[in-house]
Amino acid sequence: MLQHNLVIDNWGFNTMQAFTDSLEAVVDAANGFIWGPVMLCLILGTGLYLTIGLKGLTLTQIPHAFGLLFRGRKGSGDGDISPFNALMTALSSTIGTGNIAGVATAIGIGGPGALFWMWCAALVGIATKYAEAVLAVNYRETDSAGKKVGGPMYYIKNGLGPRWRWLGALFALFGALAGFGLANTVQSNAVSQVLLESYGVPTLSSGLVMALLVAVVLLGGIKRIADVAGKLVPLMAMIYLLSSAAILCLNYAAIPAAFVLIVDSAFNGAAAAGGFSGATIALALRMGVARGIFSNEAGLGSAPIAHAAAETNSPVRQGTIAMLGTFIDTLVVCSMTGLVLIVSGVWNGDQAGAAMTLSAFDANLPFGGDILTLCIVLFAFTTMLGWSYYGERCAEFLCGPNVIVPFRVLWIFGVFAGTQLSLGLVWKISDALNGLMAFPNLIAVVLLAPVVFKLTREYHADAAKSAASEITPEQS
Repeated sequence: MLQHNLVIDNWGFNTMQAFTDSLEAVVDAANGFIWGPVMLCLILGTGLYLTIGLKGLTLTQIPHAFGLLFRGRKGSGDGDISPFNALMTALSSTIGTGNIAGVATAIGIGGPGALFWMWCAALVGIATKYAEAVLAVNYRETDSAGKKVGGPMYYIKNGLGPRWRWLGALFALFGALAGFGLANTVQSNAVSQVLLESYGVPTLSSGLVMALLVAVVLLGGIKRIADVAGKLVPLMAMIYLLSSAAILCLNYAAIPAAFVLIVDSAFNGAAAAGGFSGATIALALRMGVARGIFSNEAGLGSAPIAHAAAETNSPVRQGTIAMLGTFIDTLVVCSMTGLVLIVSGVWNGDQAGAAMTLSAFDANLPFGGDILTLCIVLFAFTTMLGWSYYGERCAEFLCGPNVIVPFRVLWIFGVFAGTQLSLGLVWKISDALNGLMAFPNLIAVVLLAPVVFKLTREYHADAAKSAASEITPEQS
């Protein structure tokens, strides 16, 4: 009888393992397509189309955008959070492990040239992020609680019309589900493993503490999330950037050669060196674009959900602030990571992902590993907060305001559950869902691009008239 039970148990285990392996193979194939050439061309093409349609304004207006940001700590118009905190909330979900592990993965596989193509993707991605936020504010609604809500699902419904609502519902479904993976369970799991390996903190303890901290912030709604993000995001970014700058200062003599290597590798490929197996131009391009998009989320449609809550009556003004998200995330934070990896020489070593960045910090800074661990913990925590709001808005669009409290409770439970589970397959499924968000969003952005161009022309024409009216006869 015992032997018979063992046979049944083994059969059940083998059947479940076979099902898991088959599902993983299907998900891997799906990810290969979703994050393949079609998606990358669609995202880059959209960004290039918007950049040309806006006549390069998103690039020339960057200094002006920073001026608006620093004046945007207090909003001037309808909304729930300041324009500054709206950007910090958006950055809380984009500045994360992708800036540490993602950049290292791109360079470790595609060579230093991947960083160059990451920059190129970001330059056109700035226009995409701008357009998303302009549309989010222009087509946002007020929910039953009096809160401003918006994002791709709303500019699909209100901009393209009710018959397109199914496309907005698809985005909302993908967004609500993806958040529980990439921004919830996976993030808490990463933090718990880092704390366990570095300091021997039991996963049960770290899970309970994280769930409690997330609950304290999340149950306060968007205003508390934005307040926390407004304080934590600048702090964590400053810690990471100053630490990276210190490493670059210690290796300042290698910086010119690093830039030469980046450009040369982008157009000539990277030869095998050390533990690096070599990379073609195509591989450098694919890894740089894919990891850059994954990091700054331009085109995926997540950030405009936060910007829709900003206190503003001007879609263009908030869009101008929003585009700084891509600039800061990729052209600043990711660039610092990439340069640190290259000047310290670890890019062609045996480490991969976050371990590569950890090696550079450990070798160049006292307590470098502790500093990077702190950054990973802060990055993951703010990602859990920012994405909780995105998922909540997606769930509300699908099921109405009554789903908000159950969603928050489930999100908090997911934070704890993530620390106790093995999440390899969850990560891959969530990666696919995250990519699927881009298709409905990009369709809407392209179709509504004329609206973005029109609003932009009108805003700058009005600004020019206002400036001209302020000039006195004596000045003219």
